[in-house]
Amino acid sequence: MPDLGHEPTFGLFLPNPASQAATVVRLAQLAEQSGLDLIGVQDHPYNPDLLDTWTLLAHLAAATTTIRLFPDVACVPLRPPAVLARSVASLDLLTGGRVELGLGAGYFLEPIGRMGGPTLTPGEAVDALEEAIGVIRAIWTPGDPVTRPGRHHPLDGVAPGPAPAHPVGIWVGAYRPRMLALTARLADGWVPSQAYADPDRTARLTARLDELAIEAGRAPGDIRRIYNVNGRFGAAAGGFLDGPPAHWGAQLTDLVLEQGFSSFLLAPAGDVVASIERFGQEVAPDVRERVAAARRGAVTVPPAPAPEAVSIVGPAGGPERDGHWGVAGGLPVQDRPQPPRLDPAAAAPSFPDNVRNLVAIHDHLRAELEQIDQAVRQVAQGELTPGAARSLISRMTVRQNHWTLGSFCASYCRIVTIHHAVEDAHMFPGVRAAAPQIGAVVDRLEAEHHVIAGVLDRFDRALVDLVREDDAAGPTDQGITEIGSLADHLAQILRSHLAYEEDALAQALTLMPSPI
Repeated sequence: MPDLGHEPTFGLFLPNPASQAATVVRLAQLAEQSGLDLIGVQDHPYNPDLLDTWTLLAHLAAATTTIRLFPDVACVPLRPPAVLARSVASLDLLTGGRVELGLGAGYFLEPIGRMGGPTLTPGEAVDALEEAIGVIRAIWTPGDPVTRPGRHHPLDGVAPGPAPAHPVGIWVGAYRPRMLALTARLADGWVPSQAYADPDRTARLTARLDELAIEAGRAPGDIRRIYNVNGRFGAAAGGFLDGPPAHWGAQLTDLVLEQGFSSFLLAPAGDVVASIERFGQEVAPDVRERVAAARRGAVTVPPAPAPEAVSIVGPAGGPERDGHWGVAGGLPVQDRPQPPRLDPAAAAPSFPDNVRNLVAIHDHLRAELEQIDQAVRQVAQGELTPGAARSLISRMTVRQNHWTLGSFCASYCRIVTIHHAVEDAHMFPGVRAAAPQIGAVVDRLEAEHHVIAGVLDRFDRALVDLVREDDAAGPTDQGITEIGSLADHLAQILRSHLAYEEDALAQALTLMPSPI
């Protein structure tokens, strides 16, 4: 699922060694001073080397003033849910609404059993967590005494209360199918950790979570996505969260816009103090700005002509040989401005690799077009359901990019091997500054971006209609034919646009004052 529209927030996955209690508190205060929004504390009551989570959260509540707090995630088998509900509500009242609740089924079953907790199978632990969520919500809801049957957490005439100061979110740590299904039905948030699910895996998990939420009668946006991450700040960009703050910013923006994440908690490493400060003071504002710019860039455009009305006409009016589009959205190919040749004596290349980087990005988009074509063919042949096809296509870069002037979707940064990430509104303003003579070309490219956005929206709406047909009596031949025509139309105009952009900007890109 693309961007769910939640406001991005940032936090600290706070280490809690008992041997460094005073340092733990200072780090929490540093997180608040650095502008972070949230502190999460792991909960492993069977580990004697760690400060008790609830005792620590209560102390941190008194030692801070604005930052929100939550167990990341509470070990339900060793935290009786009725007592836990009262503890959470009490701390929320004492802090003026600064507490959320992360819950886990209890992954480490053997040490839980040695601590006197119930000896459960993994399946029983999921059942017990579902009962626990019901108990917690019942305790928070004013009313008559509560009686709830249950194998693991029954209630018998228990008076509810106190009610928390604000609607406390219940966020569940989940990876396996039954836990994801429980999260989709009952939770307000989902809390995976990078240590167990890297971004490639979370892409699959969050797509499945969206499907399960819809099956449960909920909107995917009803479930916040909170990601515990770890990384390393450095001068050179490497893998995921390995490089300068801008590299982090681009990759976390990617997760907001492509996977629907909205909260990121850093488990600091190396220079812990510097990592917390850079995360709060550099990465967080950067991501907020990128996301805001991307959301502002969503443009509503008139629909492109139906595929059958499009004629691919070359500059001379004959059949086109280079793949450039003909008439689409009122933009005939023969009207495309051609760039003036720049004076080579006054135009020494600054970044000759820019062209190669742009082509690499475009090659990624071309590869995704092949995936779309394969998905459409599989639907037509009955090998892939329309819902699965839409889930696949909606996660692709071409669907996430709103094609606004000067903005590359942050996901492109994964395939561009440069030392700093592309910022919103970077490339085209840089081109204009380096070569003002090609302003008309840039204007045309922006107009084509808007047309492509309209085609993508029509394609998505057609997929939605096909999913509805599939849910009813199965997809119709007419619906499948329309999808195929739209896919062909998209491929024609996008491939043409990519080729034109590469040709028209080739020289100007090398003159930009910075790499793309």
